[in-house]
Amino acid sequence: MGKTKKFKGRILNVSVKKVRLPNGYVTHIEIVKHPGAVLIAPLLSKDRIIMLRQFRPVINAYIYELPAGTLEKHESPMRCAGREIIEETGYKSNKLTRLGLIIPVPGYSTERIFIYKAEKLKKTKRLYQPDEVIDALIMSRQEIKRLFKAGKIVDAKTISALCMCGWL
Repeated sequence: MGKTKKFKGRILNVSVKKVRLPNGYVTHIEIVKHPGAVLIAPLLSKDRIIMLRQFRPVINAYIYELPAGTLEKHESPMRCAGREIIEETGYKSNKLTRLGLIIPVPGYSTERIFIYKAEKLKKTKRLYQPDEVIDALIMSRQEIKRLFKAGKIVDAKTISALCMCGWL
């Protein structure tokens, strides 16, 4: 069944596709094609993590989240994780471990987010991106739990990763 492209952007493409569901029903679905992303939980110790306070213009607000980024064309998730942690925190990881994968919005998007834990961190030069407004903050496990219970950590991918690490 055919697909009609409706929008082509720098990162996302949106299309409408006619599909037949397993029960035989035929419908049109809207699909946001996304290249995929990574999220990194940078652990300085068993009780300290690097969180970001990042401005998100789409919601016009600062939110707490873990470092993350979109995969570049032909880039492996592991390589993307290594690049993003330096760009957003100013730390290089000497040990990246894949924890899992989440599909944040399967109702309309192909996005898959690979979750990594970064350990054995070493301070390096942060590679600032002009379109990102980020403060990197070192937080304790107790601070993370307090922020979460107060409703201050609302980013779904961050919550997923903190659960995978046993922090929530």
